Amino acid sequence: MLTPARLGRPHWPRTAAVVDDVIVRGYDDQSYGEGFADVYDDWYADITDVAATTATLAEFAAGGPVLELGIGTGRLALPLSAAGVEVHGIDSSAAMLDRLRTKPGADAIRAVQGDMVDGLPDGPFSLVFVAYNTFFGLLTEARQQACLHAVAARLRPEGAFAVEAFVPEPDHESAPSVTVRSVAVDRVVLSVSTADPEAQRAEGQYIDITEAGGVRLRPWSIRWATPAQLDEMAAAAGLRLVARWAGFDRAPFDAESARHVSVYRSGSAPTL
Repeated sequence: MLTPARLGRPHWPRTAAVVDDVIVRGYDDQSYGEGFADVYDDWYADITDVAATTATLAEFAAGGPVLELGIGTGRLALPLSAAGVEVHGIDSSAAMLDRLRTKPGADAIRAVQGDMVDGLPDGPFSLVFVAYNTFFGLLTEARQQACLHAVAARLRPEGAFAVEAFVPEPDHESAPSVTVRSVAVDRVVLSVSTADPEAQRAEGQYIDITEAGGVRLRPWSIRWATPAQLDEMAAAAGLRLVARWAGFDRAPFDAESARHVSVYRSGSAPTL
C-alpha cells in the first residue's frame, strides 16, 4: 500500500493539481501553502538532516549562486544563506513566502513568488535544487519534463541540479488509507490518502481537528516518478546523472533505499 509513511511527510511545491488539463477537486497553486504554512515549521523542521544537506549543497554551489525550487518557509535556504551561499528561491505560495520573510536572515535571500516551470528567475546558477519530494508536486509528466528543461537552461556550464525524492514502491495498491498522525488532549490529526498507481498519482488531506478551532483541512497532491524515469527526463533536457545517494549525507544508494538524492549535470561533467 502507498502509505503516508512511505510517501514521507508532504513537502510538495505549490502548483496546480492538473491531470489531463482538469483541476483535481479544486486543488490549485495556493492550496498547499494555504493549508500548511501555519504548521510547516512545527511539523517539518527536522524532516531531514539540515546540516548534512546544506553542507553538500554548499559544496555543489562552489561559490556560485543557488536556486531552490519550492523554497517554502526557508528550512534549507536560511542555513544555506547563513553559510555564505547566495540563495535565490521560488515558491507559488504567498503564505509560505510570508512566513519566510519574518525570519532572521531572510533579507539576504532573493525569494520570488512564481511557478517553478514557467516563472524561474533567469540565473544562471551554479546549483538548482529541489528538496524532499517537492518535484513530485508537478502533477503531470509533461510538467516535470518542462521543469527539467527550464532548469537546464538556467545552469552555468558544469552547473548541477539536485533532486531529493522518495523511491516509489514497486507494487502500489490503490485502496484509500486513513491513519492517525498525532493525538493530543485537545487535538487529533488524521491522514487520509488515495493513490492511482497506473497514473503514478497520490493525493490526500491532513484533517486537523482541535477543540478550540474545529476542523482544518490541509490538502496535498503528487505525481511520482521512479529514479529511472527521472534519469530519462533529465537526459531529454540535456542533463546526465553524475551521482545518486540515499540522502544528502551521501549514504550509499541501493535496492533497499526508500529515498534518493540524484545529481545531474550538463554535457560531459565528471561523475561525483
